[in-house]
Amino acid sequence: MAGFEYRSAQTFRGIPIIHVAFGHWERGRYRAARAGGIIAIGDTAAGVVAVGVVALGAVAVAPVALGVVAVGVVAVAAVSAGVSAVGLVAAGVVALGIHAVGVVMAAI
Repeated sequence: MAGFEYRSAQTFRGIPIIHVAFGHWERGRYRAARAGGIIAIGDTAAGVVAVGVVALGAVAVAPVALGVVAVGVVAVAAVSAGVSAVGLVAAGVVALGIHAVGVVMAAI
């Protein structure tokens, strides 16, 4: 089965405005794809706004999210929310931060 990729023709300094990329199955194994753009959506996404399985960006939404503002199962950011959240402001079941809210929390 083939993967899916969409890259907008519009760019900002050579970076696509929108990049969507999902992997494909090859010999019974899934090959993840990387998306990189101002708005990035995919298996692994990096951009100003990133959404994926693993996301890195100013605003990141993913099971594993890293950014300035992050939402995910594991979220690391200045402002983070998730099951495990680490950041200046953190909310989650397990939260670590200067301002932390959660079941298990530690304020630094």
